[in-house]
Amino acid sequence: QVQLVESGGGLVQAGGSLRLSCAASVNRDNINFLGWYRQAPGKQRDLVALITRTDATNYADSVKGRFTISRDNAKNTVYLQMNSLQPEDTAVYYCNVRLIIGGEVWGQGTQVTVSS
Repeated sequence: QVQLVESGGGLVQAGGSLRLSCAASVNRDNINFLGWYRQAPGKQRDLVALITRTDATNYADSVKGRFTISRDNAKNTVYLQMNSLQPEDTAVYYCNVRLIIGGEVWGQGTQVTVSS
């Protein structure tokens, strides 16, 4: 059974930085995409960033230039480095893996709160 374990959320002041980590217990050869999504209260869950098996990346317009997604294949871990955080970045952040075989799996979510 595939599991995703997230860490790194917390409370930070506007302009600060956080790094989220997500460790995946899955055969890396079965990974198609790794991504981060976020969901603010009362809003839908939206894509923040994703990275493909060929290391191509894609970002939401609202985070371009501030957030960076990366992966460590040896550790089967995906990271989201978040800089210049703003109050509107406050949300629960979810890790997501889309498998070649086996559908997709979500992490449990980690809260990121940015104070003004």
